[in-house]
Amino acid sequence: MLGAPGWLSQLRSLLSAGRGHTFTINCSGFDRYGVDPAAFQAVFDRKAFRPVVNYSIPTRVNISFTMSAIVEVDAQLQLMTSFLWLNVIWYNPFIRWNPEECGGIRKISIAAKNLWLPDIFIEEFMDVDQTATGLMAYVNSEGLIKYDKPMKVVSICNLDIFYFPFDEQNCTLTFSSFIYTVENVVLGMEKKVQEISNTSQNLIRSKGEWVLLGIHQRMMKMTVGTNQYDQIIFYVAIRRKPSLYVINLLVPSGFLVAIDALSFYLPAESENRAPFKMTLLLGYNVFLLMMNDLLPATGTPLISIYFALCLSLMVVSLLETIFTTYLLHLATTQPPPMPQWLHSLLLYWASPRKCCPTAPQKGNKGLSPTPTHLPGVKEPVELVGKVSCPIESELNGCPGSAGTQQEEEAQKQHLVDLWVKFSHVMDTLLFRLYLLFMATSIITVIVLWNT
Repeated sequence: MLGAPGWLSQLRSLLSAGRGHTFTINCSGFDRYGVDPAAFQAVFDRKAFRPVVNYSIPTRVNISFTMSAIVEVDAQLQLMTSFLWLNVIWYNPFIRWNPEECGGIRKISIAAKNLWLPDIFIEEFMDVDQTATGLMAYVNSEGLIKYDKPMKVVSICNLDIFYFPFDEQNCTLTFSSFIYTVENVVLGMEKKVQEISNTSQNLIRSKGEWVLLGIHQRMMKMTVGTNQYDQIIFYVAIRRKPSLYVINLLVPSGFLVAIDALSFYLPAESENRAPFKMTLLLGYNVFLLMMNDLLPATGTPLISIYFALCLSLMVVSLLETIFTTYLLHLATTQPPPMPQWLHSLLLYWASPRKCCPTAPQKGNKGLSPTPTHLPGVKEPVELVGKVSCPIESELNGCPGSAGTQQEEEAQKQHLVDLWVKFSHVMDTLLFRLYLLFMATSIITVIVLWNT
């Protein structure tokens, strides 16, 4: 092992070895006997040092990459996993030969471990670099070195899943040097960013769940204490393919809500409306449990609000059916006296449609009440009165009592009809409010998705 004086003397000799005007490698015989390792031994000995003639001049390192695939975007961990082909190009003045003396050889491959490599890294990188070892670098006769390496990049990305599954994300890949400041290494672009974007889009177009929208780039310098580091920031815009989630989530949910709305056309007196709505509500809950794995594990996306809204609409629809059924049951068992304001409101709503009977006249003139057949009532109240009145009149010997009893039964029947009509009016009104709220809510969600 060299001591301090020996190490310094070797450093001086390596730095002063190239003070001439040319650093030509003797490549005679390369075309006949292959590359002679001894011809590059002086270059290999310098790999620990930045390859420059004047150490005060920074080395320009040009970088570019091709994104070949977007493997996964983890919303819970806020990570994007992608595959990159990283291209790094720089100039080594100590590698140069005359192609005419080497049988026309203008480019050779050299093991990257034998060369000085710039320590370019991605600041957002969140995993161990799994780049394969033993990679090669291409060197041309002018000393230009091109080093390509494949990378699986697990980078942190600030994801906004509110618009899931119609979301667009903007992730950054910041390339910088870990050791060398701007006095030593200056970063540049090997290709135009538009060319990088177009090539990557052509490769990713038919792969995976995400579509690459474009790549943009910005140069900047990062200051750490008194040191400055060159940086190139690439903005990677991606968009999720929503077809899977539209078919498996939005369409079935929309069908169930539409069927729930159409169930209002079942007769209010039907005993099947409430069980039908309860079955739909149960089926929708099972649907949400089955599709829960497709939703993001964190955050509150807009689609979750949409599902909660659909579930709320179904619950409100069931409550409306329960309320209407209660009114009809009340009308057929013990109908209370209808308040005057409610009677006037009912006349206002029903008279244009001619669906509300007028009040019975004295002596039942012109009154022809229609018997109301409802679930749980075998005979209308009017028929019961007609059967019992003749028996009471014969026993009491009061012929006039039959007319009075019949008038009372007619008034009761009219009250039943009023409450039944009120139940129908309320059912229609609540149905229209339900449709208005449903249309407004769905349109609002669609507008938010499109913004």
